[in-house]
Amino acid sequence: MAELEIKNVVKEYSLGKMKFRALEDINLSFEKGELVSIMGESGSGKSTLMNLIGGLDSDYQGDILIDGKNLKDFKDKQLDDYRKKKIGFVFQSFNLIPHLSILDNVTIALTLSNVKESVKNEKAIEILTKLGLKEQIKKKPTQLSGGQKQRVAIARALINDPDIILADEPTGALDSQTTTQILNLLKEIADDEGKLVIMVTHSEKVASISSRVVEISDGKIVRDEKAENYQKRTTKRQLIIHKENQEVAQEKPKKEKHLSFLSALKLSIHNMWASKVKNILMAIGVSISLIALIIMLSFGSGLTGYINSLAQSYSDPTIATISKSGLDRNGNEIEDQGGMSFMPDMFEESEISEIVTELNTYLQQNDSEFRVITEGEDKNLSYGYFMITMAAGSILYTKADGSSASSQIMATYTTPPYYDENQLITDNSTISGEDEIMLSRAIVSAMGYENPEDVVGKTVKLQINFSYNDTLINIDKDVTISGLVDVSVFSGMTVMYIDYDYLDKCVIEAQNTENPTGLKPSQLYIQTDSEQTTDLINRYISQNRKDLTGSVEEQLASMFSEMMSTFSVALAIIGGISLIVALIMILVVLYMSVSERTREIGVLKSIGARKKDIKLIFSTESLLIGIISAISGILLSLIIIGVLSLIFNSLLGFAPIAVEWQYLLIAFVISVVISVLAGLYPASKAAKLDPVESLRHE
Repeated sequence: MAELEIKNVVKEYSLGKMKFRALEDINLSFEKGELVSIMGESGSGKSTLMNLIGGLDSDYQGDILIDGKNLKDFKDKQLDDYRKKKIGFVFQSFNLIPHLSILDNVTIALTLSNVKESVKNEKAIEILTKLGLKEQIKKKPTQLSGGQKQRVAIARALINDPDIILADEPTGALDSQTTTQILNLLKEIADDEGKLVIMVTHSEKVASISSRVVEISDGKIVRDEKAENYQKRTTKRQLIIHKENQEVAQEKPKKEKHLSFLSALKLSIHNMWASKVKNILMAIGVSISLIALIIMLSFGSGLTGYINSLAQSYSDPTIATISKSGLDRNGNEIEDQGGMSFMPDMFEESEISEIVTELNTYLQQNDSEFRVITEGEDKNLSYGYFMITMAAGSILYTKADGSSASSQIMATYTTPPYYDENQLITDNSTISGEDEIMLSRAIVSAMGYENPEDVVGKTVKLQINFSYNDTLINIDKDVTISGLVDVSVFSGMTVMYIDYDYLDKCVIEAQNTENPTGLKPSQLYIQTDSEQTTDLINRYISQNRKDLTGSVEEQLASMFSEMMSTFSVALAIIGGISLIVALIMILVVLYMSVSERTREIGVLKSIGARKKDIKLIFSTESLLIGIISAISGILLSLIIIGVLSLIFNSLLGFAPIAVEWQYLLIAFVISVVISVLAGLYPASKAAKLDPVESLRHE
């Protein structure tokens, strides 16, 4: 049986609405050990025939039989295996991959078959040594002469021990002496190794050493001659070939291996290093987007954490605070009948009783021994009051220079039970009692004193005028500043703190009636036995009473937390937009890379690379870009955040920026995901490239 049979093959190209016939009714038969020259003028159809034989082009009519099997029946996978195992290509322009070493250029076909590193290197070195290139294995193709490059191309064609060598103008770019060397080498391959060598050539010198010459003109065979001494050489070869065929037939078929991820990773590293400047710039571009995202998230986290920590520092985990939320129990907003009001929502006695009953029932159901007690020595429920008094309250005082002045009280707040010496900012400060008030730090500058301790002990006149239960309340008292308080968001405002019982007494006096109602609380404080009980009460309020909420500090902290959450989302969106830009940048660069490496892709396909292999190589490159970008972006972010923390601490005394490990993980995942996504289209495009057109690409 012939090694290769071509029967009635016709190949046509479409040129618009017209068709051009490149090959017409080609019938040929080749045997192992033949050295065949296919000759003809440019455009005669020589290279087209070679592409069909090599399985690079399967769009033809007729049959091409390899060992009796028809190439037309081969699926894509079978064609890939055919090119990998059966065919070895030698190109006129060598088509060596420039960024790979000579050794890697030769072993690339074995890499596609996932052959062990040691095995493929040993085999490649053996072939290169035979071809006189042992000393060149670490060099790059650009460091070799034309003849050496062609020998490397021949070594690459031989590495998988194919049965057929297809050489397209193998001496076209070589000088006379080198041409002779290459021709003798190809002749040895045919004579000594019994391979079928088919050469496309214009040269009569090449044809003269061939065992057979086939001439094509206008797509038709016009000559098919064998050398006179061909039969004698064949007889010697057939003995060798027959023995090899018997040995092969006895071997058990091995499971086919393909390009592994690790091999693709190694190739990708080589490819990326060859264009390191471009890839470094691309990684920097993605890193900048990641840095922006991480820093923005860290700012949001830092500010939110700072506000929450301040709120927690001015509270007690064993005190549950209850206020009205401004909603009804169904969560609907309560209409304000009087327009905008700065007066608080106050608790009636019946409401307090209802809340206490519900809480005690809930605590009992949850196996808690604690109970809310409203009267007696064991009483653990106390009251508080908070109102905005911007235009209704003021204090009259004597400034440091002796002049009289007044200052508006922005808010009046009864001293919460969890305020103690930790909130006082001077050593001579005390918690206010009767005829005493405490003020926020802002009053120090307003009164013209440089030293906060000088303000404590000063007597001021307190004036508050407000409507309470349809009665105008006028409070006009001489009071002493017992202390200065530093309380988070209130520190920059003129806030007055006053004892609840004392304020209640002032309201009763101002009502001036036989049956004064006194002050109704706007806040309830429950002194619990543990933090767990406090959490239990807070859980009940949040799950069952939408008309209730926590303390003023908690409400403000919640408000600021919501604002910061919105701010963080906005920052994350900005970072996300920059990541989209980075994705587009990666896509464009990888797309351009496919164009730049089109011929390389054609070479890989000619030696048996599957579409999956091409996709894997390019996808691995995009994965590497994502990993490199993520690592560099995370490291740079940590450095920048560290520097910013030092700056903020020196300027503000605290750093409103906090990086969390999950942000780094998110950044890493995002970087990898967008890089892989960006690489999908270029990888798919590379895999779909036509091998014939790719090899012609300049």
